[in-house]
Amino acid sequence: MRLVRTDAGVAIERDAGAPLVIRQIIGVGRNYAEHAKERGAAAPERPMLFCKNIGALALDGDAIALPRACADREQVDFEGELAVVIGRDARDVTEAEAKDPGSGVVLGYCCANDVSARWWQKEGAGGQFFRGKSFDTFCPLGPRVTPAGEIPDPQALRIVTRVGGETMQDGSTAAMLFPVATLVSEISRGMTLVAGTVILTGTPSGVGAARTPPRFLRAGDTVEVEISGLGTLTNTVRAG
Repeated sequence: MRLVRTDAGVAIERDAGAPLVIRQIIGVGRNYAEHAKERGAAAPERPMLFCKNIGALALDGDAIALPRACADREQVDFEGELAVVIGRDARDVTEAEAKDPGSGVVLGYCCANDVSARWWQKEGAGGQFFRGKSFDTFCPLGPRVTPAGEIPDPQALRIVTRVGGETMQDGSTAAMLFPVATLVSEISRGMTLVAGTVILTGTPSGVGAARTPPRFLRAGDTVEVEISGLGTLTNTVRAG
């Protein structure tokens, strides 16, 4: 299923019916124990959630823009992630429903890059992640949405992130603290996930801020997020 731009926003073309417009983005923090450890944080006991501005969406081939608000320091980081697309309005979903492609709850999966401005994430917004995660172009998705029925086990996917051809992250969704079905069920408890919700399921270890020395994104870089069975999401980086 193709991701396209429409007058209503970024949408997913389906075989039947009108394109499904992406309406909200929910992120999951510290969903891999090794990533929590490299960031000097404890692994959460329950899913740690935040939102990204819908205006942060970008597509495969788009440039990630380094905003002027981040120009005083290197801080823009990469986070390769598995994205889950919700196909219908869903509330109080069971894990069995989330796992069943026939339920229509999970439409499909794609690669995502949860681009993050670390100073804004940690210090510039009162401790809330939203600002540092929400600059324009900070949520590339693609290269397509693979139907849920074509992915037998979303917990058996390899995630690799490369910057300038160098591998930075190499992990597996098997290491998630909270698997996809658990996330969909937990997030939907008492809260409707509207059709077109994208859930970013967390990133493995290897992010730029945790490296020695840190490796933040710079103009001219190319970032690739490759997930087995889903393809490769590719974005260049430019000054914004």
